[in-house]
Amino acid sequence: TALLAAGLSQQGFIKAETIMSLEDVLRIAEKDDGERRNPEKYYFSIFGTPSDTKPWGYRVEGHHVSQNYTVIGGKIADTPSFFGSNPREVRVGPRKGLRVLALEEDLGRAVMQSLTPDQQKTALVDKEAYKDILTTNSRQAALKGQPSGLSASQLNDKQFGLLTDLLNGYADNMPEQLSQARMQQVKAAGKNIYFAWAGVVEFGGPHYYRVQSPTFLVEYDCTQDNANHIH
Repeated sequence: TALLAAGLSQQGFIKAETIMSLEDVLRIAEKDDGERRNPEKYYFSIFGTPSDTKPWGYRVEGHHVSQNYTVIGGKIADTPSFFGSNPREVRVGPRKGLRVLALEEDLGRAVMQSLTPDQQKTALVDKEAYKDILTTNSRQAALKGQPSGLSASQLNDKQFGLLTDLLNGYADNMPEQLSQARMQQVKAAGKNIYFAWAGVVEFGGPHYYRVQSPTFLVEYDCTQDNANHIH
């Protein structure tokens, strides 16, 4: 637990612990015996020997949590970083109404809703949300030949502020030093950032978005289980 906490902010750590606890919600809903759905079924891996000079790293991984850290010469790379949530919203039981990734969902939608009709046409890369995030080990978020979405250069100050708030929400899952490094990447990108949306804009429907620049990528997808399952 301390190793996981060391790589996340308080916000990020609470988010990770809550995602893990949703395994109990799934266990009850699916009448699982606890073998598949288990909040303790998460794995800690160390790569190399922890050192101030030699490269090493560690990973915390399990259902809907994958946090990866590489340390070289005292400098830390904290990607890829993944949080998911199943269910997106707990709909029955004593935890009814819980939305672990509400910030990621609501801020992403707020960006899309802030756009003018013409801007939304450019940002909307597909009327149907994808079945999952697109990025794999090929590292290509966009589908071949597909537009990249709406350029941040076409946003007004309020719209760009909402986009920055969204990226800051993701950065804030990390400890202060790593969060600041992420936001420095955002600042360095300037307006060379693209926002893309797929699916419906209305709350509760299948939807997807991504924010990308030459140096970072954020992907979010909520389509599975009748749009109640986030990756």
